[in-house]
Amino acid sequence: MGSRSHVLRAVLWAAVFTAALAAMIVLGSRNLAHFDAALVGYTFATLFATFGITYRYVMWLQRPPTRMYWRRGWQAFLSPRSFFGNLARLAQRTGTEVAGNRFIFRRGALRGLAHWLLMWGCILAAAITFPLVWGWIHFETVPGDLETYRTFVFGFAAGDFPIDSWFAFLVFHGLVWSSFLVLAGVMLAFRRRMVDHGAAAVQQFAEDILPLVLLGAISVTGLMLTVSYTWLRGYAYDFLAILHAATVIVTLLWLPFGKLFHIFQRPAQFGVGFYKDAGARSEQARCARCSREFASAAMIRDLITVERELGFRYETSGRAVHYQQICPTCRRALFGLAQGALWRQKG
Repeated sequence: MGSRSHVLRAVLWAAVFTAALAAMIVLGSRNLAHFDAALVGYTFATLFATFGITYRYVMWLQRPPTRMYWRRGWQAFLSPRSFFGNLARLAQRTGTEVAGNRFIFRRGALRGLAHWLLMWGCILAAAITFPLVWGWIHFETVPGDLETYRTFVFGFAAGDFPIDSWFAFLVFHGLVWSSFLVLAGVMLAFRRRMVDHGAAAVQQFAEDILPLVLLGAISVTGLMLTVSYTWLRGYAYDFLAILHAATVIVTLLWLPFGKLFHIFQRPAQFGVGFYKDAGARSEQARCARCSREFASAAMIRDLITVERELGFRYETSGRAVHYQQICPTCRRALFGLAQGALWRQKG
């Protein structure tokens, strides 16, 4: 029953988020007045991806370890005594860990650069594509001035700019710049998988190769569209448009099920950081064997609770002490002593 209730809860949340996005598309495009019917395939793919991502995310949050970290992370972040300090730390970590990808650069400069290029290329592409597909942003020529475009956001005028300006060139080629970033990141990622034998030994097609192939295919087909209408007078444009749409839609449909789902999981790491910060400031657990401090008492209690929810019992035999209440050094010592006792029994 528990599993069925978890699935039902996830389905309900997924339906709510999908319906909310559909309503926002209708409202943002002024009752579909600014919605391009040619992009309906992209729209349905994003709605499916929203349902799948929300469903999987809710199921992930209902796992005992994730649920505990999620709850404790919010409690630590919203603590009245530390709230403003947490806001400052959130801004700093957003800049260094997310925007700067410091946590990846620690593993290697080229690996960090590949991830940084892929991340910002995808963010730029998503920021341009989704509002245009959903009809939230559109452009019109200014009445009486065919050389000037007017930007509309949710149906409201948001500024004018000359068609032949540098600003127009940068804006209308935004997907080109994002494609260059993604392709550079894909090439660096493939290079690592070819020269790093350790990475090659553990890589899997679905988890390591397919995401790069899909991102590269979207970028290449998008650039081919630009080449077609810029230099080839629209040669094979219809075929390229269908090919590009197919690669984008397949990627969106696959998004909830593959490695790229970590894009939506990663922000939860902020909560883990605040949980650790709160633990460092609170009471520390002392080892039941050597009495040295080795972790926060709250974390040890939560870990014991999660293990029991998962059906694991690690109480030491004949004592009230739990295995998690023993520091790592003493665990290794006890393991060696237990093996020695077994050898003596056999001897």
